[in-house]
Amino acid sequence: MNPLNHFSKLKRFQQLVLTTFLGDIPTIFGGVKLRNLLYRTIFSRIGSSVYIQDGVEFISTDAIEIGNGVYIFKGVRIDARGHENNRIHLENGVILERNVLIGALNNTSIHIGQDTFIGPSVCISGPGDIKIGKHCLIAAHTAMYANNHNFADPTEPIKYQGITCKGIVIEDDCWLGHGVKVLDGVTIGRGSVIGAGAVVTKDIPPFSVAVGVPARVIKSRDGKQLFKSTESNLLTSN
Repeated sequence: MNPLNHFSKLKRFQQLVLTTFLGDIPTIFGGVKLRNLLYRTIFSRIGSSVYIQDGVEFISTDAIEIGNGVYIFKGVRIDARGHENNRIHLENGVILERNVLIGALNNTSIHIGQDTFIGPSVCISGPGDIKIGKHCLIAAHTAMYANNHNFADPTEPIKYQGITCKGIVIEDDCWLGHGVKVLDGVTIGRGSVIGAGAVVTKDIPPFSVAVGVPARVIKSRDGKQLFKSTESNLLTSN
């Protein structure tokens, strides 16, 4: 057996053992402290004062970096498997609410910036790279899909025609309302607000307010109206 393959299998076995036996220990029985201490041996990095609730699933922990003061709540699944270059990085102060799903898939970097809040049941999925900036608010049931299926040939099943992966960028201080969908190739500019239920299919300039399906900019945050629209009432708090 190749020594590198043998080492890799041992490492994966160690990850599986620790996450299986420690992952479901309740907080009342010291689960948070045990995970904070022992997970350091299998993660790429874990900072100080990290809160990982019971019922959180990690896969390929050696590709996952967690900063200081990160909170990860029950039902979260972070999957970095699929490629040796996959990286998932949560910066200081990130909060992942319940049932968030993060998947790198293939040669993917997923980076969530400092002090960003990810609401319940959000899906963040490669294989394209995804970068979310600092101080963002991502409301519940939002989804970011950094891939797109090819379908030009009607004689061949879509699943066999491959995909494109351009990546997604959400710059600092953005607020995405409930149920927003962000598609591959999109950049949402700094300080922008995306209304609930919007589907973002193209770039949004900085400090814009955008709503609708597909999302369109209706005004800038300085109050200048760009389009007459009644859809501004779709903006909701998370």
